[in-house]
Amino acid sequence: MGTAALPLSPLRALVTQLPVCPVPLPQAPARPSPHRTWAVTQPGHRLILARSSGAHPERAGHSGPELGAPTHRPQQHPPGLWPLRALARMGAAHLFFLCLLAQGLSLSMEIIGPPSPLYLWRHPKGLNRVRRAWVIPPISVSENHKRIPYTLVQIKSDKQQLGGVIYSIKGPGVDEEPLGVFSIDKFTGKVFLNAMLDREKTDHFRLKAFALDLRGSTLEDPTDLEIVVVDQNDNRPVFQQEVFTGHVLEGAIPGTYVTKAEATDADDPDTDNAALRYSILDQGDTEHFSIDDLTGEIRTVQVGLDREVVGVYNLTLQVADMSGDGLTNTATAVIYVDDINDNAPEFTREEFSMRADEAVGGIDVGRLEVQDKDLPGSPNWVAKFTILEGDPGGQFAIRTDPKTNDGILSVVKPLDHESREQYQLQVAVQNEAPLQATAPKAARGLARVTVEVQDVNEPPVFHTNPLRASVAEGAAPGTDIITFFARDPDTQQHQLISYFKDYDPEDWLRVDRATGRIQTKRAINPASPFLKDGWYRAIILASDDASPPRTATGTLSIEILEVNDHAPLLTTPTGTLCSDPGQGSGLILSATDEDLPPHGAPFHFQLSPSSPELARNWSISQLNVTHARLRLRTEAQEGLYSLTLLLQDSGKPSQQLEQLLNVTVCHCGEAGVCIPGAAALLAGGAGISLAALVIALASVILLLLLILLVAVFERFRQQVQEKGLLDGLQDDVRDNILNYDEQGGGEEDQDAYDINQLRHPAELVPQTSLRGRPPLRKDTPYHRVPPQPSRALPTSPSDIADFISDGLEAADNDPSVPPYDTALIYDYEGEGSLAGTLSSILSSLGDEDQNYDYLRDWGPRFTRLADMYGQH
Repeated sequence: MGTAALPLSPLRALVTQLPVCPVPLPQAPARPSPHRTWAVTQPGHRLILARSSGAHPERAGHSGPELGAPTHRPQQHPPGLWPLRALARMGAAHLFFLCLLAQGLSLSMEIIGPPSPLYLWRHPKGLNRVRRAWVIPPISVSENHKRIPYTLVQIKSDKQQLGGVIYSIKGPGVDEEPLGVFSIDKFTGKVFLNAMLDREKTDHFRLKAFALDLRGSTLEDPTDLEIVVVDQNDNRPVFQQEVFTGHVLEGAIPGTYVTKAEATDADDPDTDNAALRYSILDQGDTEHFSIDDLTGEIRTVQVGLDREVVGVYNLTLQVADMSGDGLTNTATAVIYVDDINDNAPEFTREEFSMRADEAVGGIDVGRLEVQDKDLPGSPNWVAKFTILEGDPGGQFAIRTDPKTNDGILSVVKPLDHESREQYQLQVAVQNEAPLQATAPKAARGLARVTVEVQDVNEPPVFHTNPLRASVAEGAAPGTDIITFFARDPDTQQHQLISYFKDYDPEDWLRVDRATGRIQTKRAINPASPFLKDGWYRAIILASDDASPPRTATGTLSIEILEVNDHAPLLTTPTGTLCSDPGQGSGLILSATDEDLPPHGAPFHFQLSPSSPELARNWSISQLNVTHARLRLRTEAQEGLYSLTLLLQDSGKPSQQLEQLLNVTVCHCGEAGVCIPGAAALLAGGAGISLAALVIALASVILLLLLILLVAVFERFRQQVQEKGLLDGLQDDVRDNILNYDEQGGGEEDQDAYDINQLRHPAELVPQTSLRGRPPLRKDTPYHRVPPQPSRALPTSPSDIADFISDGLEAADNDPSVPPYDTALIYDYEGEGSLAGTLSSILSSLGDEDQNYDYLRDWGPRFTRLADMYGQH
């Protein structure tokens, strides 16, 4: 609660005993009524408040007690105070003033003594008139109080005897968050502080006090207790930023605003604990800035800010509470001095000398060095150059190097040494931003630049480039086209110029090396793919004889003139017309011409003047520049007609050609279209008559009949031959055993060997395949095999064994014949066959287990086999 640092005067000692100020309330009616009081005690003093129930409690809206006049117990007053009777003589206003003064002083004093009870409820025995009511002031306690637990106040009720009342409190800090801050002794009524308070978290607490009897019944109405947390200076002020930045132009006048520093303090803003004051602790050797101690605004205090001398100022700021005498904190302010254009750019020297080659443009010649003290990269520093004199033709230009701020002199138009050997330029420099009026004038703002033009070998120059010429298509070789002439600009050097081709894709041109005359080398073909819209492009070079030589390139565009050398031709030389002139729209004729305009369309169609009789039956009318219509004048018979037409183009001179047109006249229906099956349609433009057509069809039918008869006869003859062969087999079945595919090579085995060769070897003739191709072996890949050499036939029966052996060996080595002497692979023959299977020679080791008697039942063809292998 604080400590008393000064001795108390009698008046001050009096008011310190009055921490609770009486506040007059509206006077109740002067009517006797019973009273009840609360007793509230604070350390060092006591105040008894009487609460009256009132004359008419039902009108007040409640039946609880009301506050009455205070009563003091003189025996408990501290010694040395004035008698309370003296206070009775003072007016209410004076008393109230003294109470307020005492309450304010009590915040900085600590009154030591036992707490006296404060009777919130008092019940006098007699009936007293209620005159005034008293308001219980807040109970103050300092934050961060370290004497824990600490007695704040003691409350009592006189409704019951001592020990017959149970006291309790409720509210924030007791049974609401934060819990356990306050507590009360339920028998004595003492209220304790159990934890340190922090005003920055909670600045006051409002509690409810209750009085109950031992049975838990309510004795008194709840009474409010408000506890105010008194602030202490326990928080340092804090700057809102660690570093404050500001900008000010160099040369600014005193009082120019730069920036503002701001800080906050968590303590009570209504006390000196949060009264902040700003100051500058350090700003370097010179004091150019000041800070407002209340607002924190930083301003300039004197002239002399020059960015070229000092560009940045670092200030150390301080803020302190308690109006500058309390806790402190520091921050930094960085102030940048912004540049102004107070320094003009200057050349490093007054004269510059450079050299430039002639006939070359777009090259850099040299640099013009400048210096400027202003901020690099800013408009106050960037230089801008102007050529004042010496360049009337605009051959030169100066641009600024963004890194070095130097001027780069370049040639924008080629120079000519023969016309001018030297240039004297006067150049000025200035900044992009305007110079301040107070800035000093530059000592070297102008410079003289001398440029020497160097003589070099220049390439020849064509008089006209590109050059255009024309030549007629089909021009004969050696035809002159044009002369592509070039001159040498180096007049002081006597050089010869030579001409030659660089690009001539069709090789149509010949160039004279000495004069540049161009002629045709061979005939020009207008159908060349290198012609674009009738133009042919070639490239000609002209070179001097210097060392090294210089070459010029010229483009020659030749227009190939169209010549009328083609006559128009009919697009379709045939057509169809209705025999009735009133039917159909006639025959539309069209023509094309290989020549290009103006030697092509419009075309003129007419009947040949050499055949005037055509005009009696036919007529031609022009439709457009490329089409005409042919019609019959009178009805004509169906058939094919050949007309001679004369077509002429519009060239100068024109080309014309007689052409034959075949027109088929047919019978047409109502729609003007030839009816299918009509004679004219059958003729179809073939150029034959109906009789000829009938003869041709009859001939085709007869030919088909003859072919059919020949096929039938040939088929019948083959059947007769096959029947005869079967009859022959009955005479000698031994020589005609058939081999089937299921057990060997099939019927192809019949062509393998002829047993007659064994009977009459002298009469053998070379055999050929009946099918026109050699038999193929199925166990070898199919490919062409070189022909086998012919073998000598046996001359006597004794040579037959050797002949057979040689043949067997040749057959084994020949992949183009069936493998008759190899093991045979049997195919699946199905189920349920009544006949047995013919076994291979290699199927068993002997014939003892085989029974071939069933062969006799197969007919005469197998009789011989049955005799050879059957059971005897």
